[in-house]
Amino acid sequence: MGYAVVLGEALVDLLETEYDGTPAYRQAIGGGPLNVAVGVARLGGEVQFVGSLGDDVLAGRIRDFLTGVGVGLDGAVTAPVPTALAVVSYAGAEPDFRFYGEPPSYGLLTADDLDVGVIEGADVLYCGSVVLLRPTVLAAARRAWSLAAGLRVFDPNVRPRLLDGPAALAGLREVVAEFAAGAHVVKLSSADAELLYPGEPVEGVAAYLRELGAATVVVTLGADGAVLAAADADPVRVPAPKVNPVDTTGAGDSVMAALIADLLVAGEPGEPAGWIERVAFALRVAGLVCESPGGATSMPTRAEVLARFAG
Repeated sequence: MGYAVVLGEALVDLLETEYDGTPAYRQAIGGGPLNVAVGVARLGGEVQFVGSLGDDVLAGRIRDFLTGVGVGLDGAVTAPVPTALAVVSYAGAEPDFRFYGEPPSYGLLTADDLDVGVIEGADVLYCGSVVLLRPTVLAAARRAWSLAAGLRVFDPNVRPRLLDGPAALAGLREVVAEFAAGAHVVKLSSADAELLYPGEPVEGVAAYLRELGAATVVVTLGADGAVLAAADADPVRVPAPKVNPVDTTGAGDSVMAALIADLLVAGEPGEPAGWIERVAFALRVAGLVCESPGGATSMPTRAEVLARFAG
C-alpha cells in the first residue's frame, strides 16, 4: 500500500459552547483537509499533510497532534504569522464559520514550496477546500495536480463567509470545474452543491460533474446518506446508517478520508457495485464520527467502525 498526500489547510477552531452559564469557546485543531489527513491515518493509511502552518504555540500543537496520530509533515512549511482561527457558532442547520487572521497562516503555501518527490510519489492526491481561494495556494494546488502520477481526489468544501460576492462565487465555480475535469473522485456536500449550482437537484449536480470529466462523484446528504454517480451508471442514493448524533463536525471530511483510505488499499472499483460498497462504508465512518464530539479527534479506526456496525 502506498501513501496519500492531502494538500490544504490546518487551523484552530474556536467552537461555541457554554461554561458556568456564560458563552465560551472550546479550542480544537481543525481544517477540513487536516480532518481528512487524520481520518486516513486512523483508518490505517499512510498520509502526508502539505500546507503552511504558523510559527506560534498553536501551530506547535497542530504539528504535535498530526505527528501523534501518524500524519507525516514532510510537505508542511512554516510561515512567520500567527495561526488562523475559525470561530464556529451554531444558529441554524449548518455551522457558521467566521475566519480570523490576515494573512491566514494556511494560505501561504506557494508552488515553489512543493516537495516534488512527495507529490509525484503519492498514490492518491487530495486538493480542495478554502485554500483554493488564495491565489498562491491555488497555484501550488494546480502544480501538484499536474505532477500527480496517482489518483486525484477533490472536495470544494465551500465556506460562504469567505466568498466576497457573486464574482467570487463565479470564480470558485470555475476552479471547481477545472479540478473536477481531472479528478478520479469528487466529494461535495449537498450544501456545497446548492451554493455552487442553486436549484439544481443533487443527482443533476453529480451528473454534471461527471460530464466535466470526474470519474466518480459523491454528494453527501447528512442523515439521508449520499448520492453516487460512477462508472457511467445513473446516480444512485446510498443510505446512511441510523446513529445517535451528538456532533456532526468532520462527518463529511471522514467520508473523504474513508474513500481515500480504500483507494490506497485497492485502487478504484471497476463496477458501480464496488463504489456503492465503498460509499456505504464511508457513511458508516461518518456515522461513528457523529456519535462523538469533535472533528479530527473523533476519526475512528477500521476496527471501531466494524465493531459499531457489526452485522
